Amino acid sequence: MKESILRHLKAILYILLPLTGGGWVGVSCSEETEEDTEYANWQERNEAYFASLEQQYAASTDGSWLKFKSYDKNPSASVGTYTDYIYAQVIESGAGTDSPMYTDSVRVSYRGRLIPSESYPEGYIFDSTAYGDYNPKTNATVKFAVSALVNGFSTALLHMHRGDTWRVFIPYTLGYGTTNSGSIPAYSNLIFELSLIDFQEAGHAMEPYSARSIR
Repeated sequence: MKESILRHLKAILYILLPLTGGGWVGVSCSEETEEDTEYANWQERNEAYFASLEQQYAASTDGSWLKFKSYDKNPSASVGTYTDYIYAQVIESGAGTDSPMYTDSVRVSYRGRLIPSESYPEGYIFDSTAYGDYNPKTNATVKFAVSALVNGFSTALLHMHRGDTWRVFIPYTLGYGTTNSGSIPAYSNLIFELSLIDFQEAGHAMEPYSARSIR
């Protein structure tokens, strides 16, 4: 019971505590020790985690792993760091054939996580439209402008089709970078289960979701 209460308190503190100087504010001696353990060497761990994805991508022979250069990087340049790219693991392919434009709006469902850590072996969930298990047919949905999102998230959407569900891996360089953002620590890779439900060009209303099935 005591450990459960501490875990809940830690999750709340991640969200509510103010951030200063690019780091977490200390809480108490015992909590500070646990926080240090949770995110110890966080930058190095995130960089190592993301570098390992190249091996999984290279070993994939069934097309279930994808790799895309960030839309804001020169597509013809052969040089660049691995953090210029995102990776995606195809969970389900939709029947759509076209993809959103940068100026379009999209309707999506998603769940965002960090890389695995001591208290969160599947990765801390920092945001989600899902209640319980992730299921694009029952999740709540939200609408975004593609241009309003972090570069890695936008890059994934620009390559998706209606009905696609991907697991998207975004390096911190294409996410929130080297600063804290809410409950997301600096240097955090972002992992999303992401489903593209619909999209519409600028200046046109999107069809209500209740009138559309996932295609």
